[in-house]
This record gives sequence, structure tokens and C-alpha cells, in this order.
Amino acid sequence: MTVRTRVEESGVAVVTLDRPERHNAIDLETVGELTAVWQRFRHDDTVRAVVLTGAGGRAFSTGIDRSVEVAQPPSPYAMDDPLRTVGPKANDLWKPVVAAVAGMACGGAFYLLGEAEFIVADETAAFFDPHTSYGMVSAYEAVYMAQRMPMGEVARMALMGTAERLSARRAYETGLVSEVAPAGEALTAAMRAASVIASYPTEAVQGTVRALWAAKEAALAQALAQAPQLIALGNLPPGRQAALFAARTPGFRTR
Repeated sequence: MTVRTRVEESGVAVVTLDRPERHNAIDLETVGELTAVWQRFRHDDTVRAVVLTGAGGRAFSTGIDRSVEVAQPPSPYAMDDPLRTVGPKANDLWKPVVAAVAGMACGGAFYLLGEAEFIVADETAAFFDPHTSYGMVSAYEAVYMAQRMPMGEVARMALMGTAERLSARRAYETGLVSEVAPAGEALTAAMRAASVIASYPTEAVQGTVRALWAAKEAALAQALAQAPQLIALGNLPPGRQAALFAARTPGFRTR
């Protein structure tokens, strides 16, 4: 199992990405388990709110596991992205999701963070998008973040790649994060908020979540529809991506 779940008496379900030895990177097994979790919660009346977090404290998630291989159709107009179904909204779950982030959150982690209602981070959290450093187009990730942050901040994070990381404090200042907790306390703070939400009538809560997402669904859907072509046309061949990854040098600036 790569995903752990538990449901508290308060009605809050805690979903934990449980691959700490891989910085909670998402492989195909994790995609399948998360999809199953969201689908199960749709039908479980005991779950009224969700907290999503990562095990180990070093990372919420570093996105797609680099070992994942997905056969692609031979067309620049189509792409099979295994992370498109990894989030709660992609699975038609309209119960509120609060993300609790400690350590690194980067790349494909933004598929999950992009579909949470809000994010609580502890002081160790660091957000960055490595795609451009390795010859890859940041399309889905940048689109999701553009729903949460000012355009200039999203552009800087996407274009600076591995050279720069966004601190929890700066993420709070830009609106990506709603609360910064002391180190090690992001999950506690997220649970506190989720427990309050879960105490309210779930019909009203889910309706509010649905209304909030309706405000941006059209723009989000239109932007995501362009992502496959942009990735197909802009990504370097896998061999060149791997060479850039292997040649990466340590060091980055946190702001």
C-alpha cells in the first residue's frame, strides 16, 4: 500500500501518501490507490472533510516517480497523463480537502494541491517546479498554480526550475498557502480546520465547495485542454531529459 487512510470520529478522513523513502513520489500504484480513495469517499457519509498529507516529514510529494513509464499515442494532439485522475475533483469528490504540507512539494504534487480547497504548510515547506530544468514543459502544474497565485509568481516558479524554491512564508504571502504552522504541526493545524468544517451540515459545505469551483472551472478546463499539445511539442526526448537530470548540480535559493 502506498496510501494510508483513517477516519476520525469528527468525520475528518486523513489521507497520507506513504512512500517516504521516495519522497512520496507518485507511481502508478499510488495513482490507482488515490483514485480508489476519492471514489470511496464519495459514497461514505461518515467522511465529511479530508486532510491530505505526506509521510516522513521530508516531503509532501515530489510528483511523478521518475521510474513511471506510460506509452504515448503517436500524435502531438494526444497525451496520456497518469496524474490527470489523481485528484479529488477529477474524481467528482466535492467534500472539502485541506492539504497539510511539510518539506518539499514540487512538480506533479501540484495536481493534488491544485484540487485542495486550501493548503496549510509548516515552516519547513518548500514549493518549486523542476520541469524546465530538465527540458520539460510545465503545463498542468502551472495551470493549477495559476488558479491560486498571481501570474508573475507562477511564472517565476515555473521558469526558475530547480534554482529557486518558495518558502512557506513566501507561499503564504502569495496566497498559495492559507496558514503557516510551526515545524511539524501542519497536520495538526489542518486537522483543526477540517474538524470545524466537518461539524457543519455537509449539504451546505459541499454546495459551497461546488460553487467555489464553478467560479473558475471554465477557465481551468480551457487551459488544461491545451496542455497535451504544449507538452508533446515542447518536451525534450526522454533520453535528453534523463541526461539533464543526471547532470543536475546541487544548490538552490529559497525566497
